[in-house]
Amino acid sequence: QVQLVESGGGLVQAGGSVRLSCAASGRTVSTHYMGWFRQAPGKELELVASISASGRTPYYGTLVRGRFTISRDNSKNTVYLQMNMLEPEDTAVYYCAAGGDSGVGTRRGEFDYWGKGTQVTVSS
Repeated sequence: QVQLVESGGGLVQAGGSVRLSCAASGRTVSTHYMGWFRQAPGKELELVASISASGRTPYYGTLVRGRFTISRDNSKNTVYLQMNMLEPEDTAVYYCAAGGDSGVGTRRGEFDYWGKGTQVTVSS
């Protein structure tokens, strides 16, 4: 089993930046692709970004491309999401997820383990 705990969320003004962290425990996730999803009130869960096990292949959702950066430190069993130029539309609960050991997942069903989420609120 893998346990994922997100941190770093909070209230930020539009145009600001936030860095989310996802710490994994239970077993190493260094051989798993990882992802960040978000869900805004009344909306469906959507992929924000995902990254291959090696960290060399990131994937970004259209709405965040160019503003957000996903990275990982396998020595710390941790994945990060750097969010810049935040907009009120980025307000959501952000979830960390761990997937398989091949390629990089881009859909919800491709991820097996999920954190409980962290709230990010962007004020205008």
